[in-house]
Amino acid sequence: MALPHVTDSRLDALTSWHADWKGLRVVVLGLSVTGFSVADTLGELGADVLVVTERADEEYARLLPVIGVGLWEGSLDTVPDALVAHRPEVVIASPGFAPGHPVIAWARDAGIPLWGDVELAWRLRDKVVGADGEPAAWILVTGTNGKTTTTRLAAAMLAAGGLRAAPCGNIGVPVLDAVRDPTGFDALVVELSSHQLWYLGLSDAAGQPSPHASVCLNLADDHLVWHGSFEAYRDAKAVVYRHTRIACVYNKADVATRTMVEEAEVIEGARAIGFDLGVPGPSDVGLVDGILVDRAFLEERARSALELTTLADLAAHGLAAPHIVSNILAASALVRALGVEPAAIRTALEGFRLDPHRIEVVGTARGVVWVDDSKATNPHAAASSLAAFPGAVWVVGGQLKGVDIADLVVSRGAGAKAAIVIGVERGEVVAAFARHAPGVPLFEVDHDETGDVMARVVELAAEIVRDGDVVLLAPAAASFDQFTDYGDRGRRFAGAVRKWIEKGAADGDVAEPDEQTPRDGGA
Repeated sequence: MALPHVTDSRLDALTSWHADWKGLRVVVLGLSVTGFSVADTLGELGADVLVVTERADEEYARLLPVIGVGLWEGSLDTVPDALVAHRPEVVIASPGFAPGHPVIAWARDAGIPLWGDVELAWRLRDKVVGADGEPAAWILVTGTNGKTTTTRLAAAMLAAGGLRAAPCGNIGVPVLDAVRDPTGFDALVVELSSHQLWYLGLSDAAGQPSPHASVCLNLADDHLVWHGSFEAYRDAKAVVYRHTRIACVYNKADVATRTMVEEAEVIEGARAIGFDLGVPGPSDVGLVDGILVDRAFLEERARSALELTTLADLAAHGLAAPHIVSNILAASALVRALGVEPAAIRTALEGFRLDPHRIEVVGTARGVVWVDDSKATNPHAAASSLAAFPGAVWVVGGQLKGVDIADLVVSRGAGAKAAIVIGVERGEVVAAFARHAPGVPLFEVDHDETGDVMARVVELAAEIVRDGDVVLLAPAAASFDQFTDYGDRGRRFAGAVRKWIEKGAADGDVAEPDEQTPRDGGA
């Protein structure tokens, strides 16, 4: 198969919405929400675009001809002739395309530049500018866990501080949609997955974002199949700090994130800002006697600190779980770098609520609290949940994504009252308990039908629990083996809990929910 000859000279000049994108030959891989945002943007700019995908959403496929974009749909086990014939000057891939995918490998071998949607958005960020003539400032957020919560927190804090801010990226709103929003923003808080960061790592200087502030919240095994190794996953995450202008925020409790900052190429004058749940140093944010404080963004930081909020206030709003407090500290550091005052941070926290399926109490009856943390899709996230609810009945299992769950069973599973194992990879979880926590009562749910799984989970848990217990869905695994996504898994769990509570109420032995008090960290 002949490979097209590609030069970068034209691409080097494409660093503005107002540059000449007309006729640029582009192949867009994938037609999900991200792929469509890329195709729609380039169609508006007059580029010659072909979308290549294995499966096209019907609505998106219908819209492509309207916006002047071509579509090829079929197997991508080999490189389609239509893709080669298009002679792309650049390939822009949706983040689901792994480095080893045949089309990605072909493009790299051919020397065709590979972009992700984030690079394109950075190049086009000046479509809408502020009163000062400048495009929105970018804040970048990544980490194995806590990305979405931290992104939402930072956006809420910026808004409370009087800035027009939008959360976007991996959180669900494509960055390109935010960049093209005609109302414009002062700041974009961009959540980035390791997949998106891998593509950014391929970028040259013209396409590499230069954020005002950035953070990698934590690092643990995840997405190892996609990246091929933990080292490759780590290297992708580290890209978040490149060319940061003001603040590289890192987790003092996670040495890997500090190393990333130490090794990053940043803009001269950028500072390293640490966060954790301990007493902060002079360039950190942290905790002192139950008070969240800033010792980084004030003149007298060597001898004083600024109060941000208190653990008591956070508990009143259901935000006191340790990993949520860490997210709050990280978000505070990010927005303080943009000048948001402590009072605005407090205001934002007063109105902030966690998304569904994040340590969400979905039922309280007979003295038992049922908690949905279906978003805990890897061991690191589940460890935070188990730390918030020690001694819980733990609902665990699913699609492990190549990650060994043994360390989690050793560190947290041994303290569970019991474990209820779900998912197609139950054997690995059961074996880990047999080796490392043989004293924990173990129950397997072997139902293959999605609709039966959570009903059986609740049935088993109800036989185990007593007054004062917590049942915690923190699977430490992805959901795609048995459910549509983690939200589907969480909703089915909550639905099964409600049915159990309703049945008990009909039998006359269930206390009213508002008479129960969730354990610390659960509200």
